[in-house]
Amino acid sequence: MKKFALFILLFGSMSGLAQTGSEIILFDLSEKKGGVVLSNPKNITSRTGYDNQPSFHPTKAILYYTSFNEQGRADIKSYNLTAAETKNITQTPEREYSPTVTPDGQSLSCIIQRDNGAQDLGKYPMDGGEASTIISNLTVGYHVWADNSHLALFVLGNDGAPNTLHYLRLPTREDTILAENIGRSLHRIPGEESVSYVAKSSSGPWEIRKFDTRTFKIELISETLPGKEDICWTPKGTILSSDGSSIYMLAKDTWKKVAYNGDPSILKGITRLAVNKKGNKLAVVVSE
Repeated sequence: MKKFALFILLFGSMSGLAQTGSEIILFDLSEKKGGVVLSNPKNITSRTGYDNQPSFHPTKAILYYTSFNEQGRADIKSYNLTAAETKNITQTPEREYSPTVTPDGQSLSCIIQRDNGAQDLGKYPMDGGEASTIISNLTVGYHVWADNSHLALFVLGNDGAPNTLHYLRLPTREDTILAENIGRSLHRIPGEESVSYVAKSSSGPWEIRKFDTRTFKIELISETLPGKEDICWTPKGTILSSDGSSIYMLAKDTWKKVAYNGDPSILKGITRLAVNKKGNKLAVVVSE
């Protein structure tokens, strides 16, 4: 059941990406005077199949992502923005999702889905190698590092239970459940000791909320775009999201369309977004 639940989580909720495939488009991003402008789109995957879950290296011009091989296994790949080169980080008999550079910069943490149905949080050396397990007692769907020893986790509910937001202290393994019915988009908020997540109400609008890791206080940031759970933060603290065909920024509690004068047909079925630490590149996942 765990394996089936993950399949629905990763693919069934992504507007058909599992059936039609997905690509990663890289844009130049400019943010100034309260506005965001996108330009120079480049398809950095450009192949048939699933390429998704982009995540930038914090100090290097490298983008990591998950890519399905011909056997339907998910591996981690990297794209060097300077050299325009792609390479495999993992080529394993298991499946790796959501690659994320660890706070110490030494590893890539990721979700490891195993053939026996287990779904762990593990990590690989930056240049590939054997994985080590971080968490094996929870069915982790998504994760974000609050700092070097604390994690916010999207944990799948079993047997009909809701998905939950956990805050885990690695040194003591103390695990606190903070919220239920959350979305997959977890982010460290720039310049704060806080994490954002999306609360998905069945009776009202979905909301972006902030969890303060020092005080454990949870506050409302804003409503999401209607029915959309994927967001990202720019280094200046601006939230970006999409309605599926355009990119929006949150400005004074209002969603404002981001300026883009290029070919609109490249933006279709938009889901995940990621901005690099310099704030000059945006990676967008689109359907093929």
